[in-house]
Amino acid sequence: QVQLVESGGGSVQAGGSLRLSCAASRSIGSFRVMGWYRQAPGKQRELVASITSSGSTNYADSVEGRFTISRDIAKNTVYLQANSLKPEDTAVYYCNAMPTFVNYWGQGTQVTVSS
Repeated sequence: QVQLVESGGGSVQAGGSLRLSCAASRSIGSFRVMGWYRQAPGKQRELVASITSSGSTNYADSVEGRFTISRDIAKNTVYLQANSLKPEDTAVYYCNAMPTFVNYWGQGTQVTVSS
């Protein structure tokens, strides 16, 4: 079992920045992959960014160059640095962990970007 707790969401104006954090209940160093997803009202949940156990990262085209995913293994925490935010980034952001082939989800944190 893995518990994930997100924090760092909030309301910002377009062009602003936020740093989301996801704290895991156990060591993340060997996790196959961790990632951030988001879900806007009326839309499906979508992958924003992911990071593998080797440190390889992947980003959705819509956030490439603006968002950065990173991790601090010593703190069991994954981060999402979101810069140059746009109104279309407004969504609930969820942390995801796959230690093996089972998905674990956090409760989500709201990000609202106003124009």
